[in-house]
Amino acid sequence: MKKLFVTLMLTAASLTAFAQNYTNDKAHSKLGFNVSHMTISDVEGEFKNFDVHLNFTKEDLSDAKFHVVADINSINTGIDARDTHLKSPDFFNAAKNSKLEFSSKGITRVKGNQFKMTGDLTLNGVTKPVALNLIYNGSINNNGVKTYGFTVKGNLKRSDFSVGTAIPEAVVGDEVTLTSNLEFATPVKK
Repeated sequence: MKKLFVTLMLTAASLTAFAQNYTNDKAHSKLGFNVSHMTISDVEGEFKNFDVHLNFTKEDLSDAKFHVVADINSINTGIDARDTHLKSPDFFNAAKNSKLEFSSKGITRVKGNQFKMTGDLTLNGVTKPVALNLIYNGSINNNGVKTYGFTVKGNLKRSDFSVGTAIPEAVVGDEVTLTSNLEFATPVKK
């Protein structure tokens, strides 16, 4: 019994030693989107204020969990009047629903460094399941700091989240493309 207990403790200690918990490096991360405007061009934007928490215990990332929280009031498309309109009840209704939140539920390897990530997205007070493409760009030791890189891409319909439902698709497209580039860094233990 004592031998079993020691084995279980060593196993738990090794898992804990590898357990990784990260918050995105804000200087090297972006949470962006683009959407069709008047069917002839795209408008790009981003959320300037957001946090992504990543944790995993397996090197193959099969148990990785991503949790994203973004401040809707930090939306930035480069045009102040448009940003103000996007925060209004016509679109995101930021006064009532000030956060975008995503919690991953599962990650499945598609091939190589490409994964399918599923989870729940809450936007404008509506929560729906979404599937996103996750690319693991690798990791490096950068002057004693272990750094991981990811790219997340996906599409969603703004109408599924009651965002801008009174705005015709001919003016603002219903399909929104998400693109997020993320870096997570932590000092390497010596």
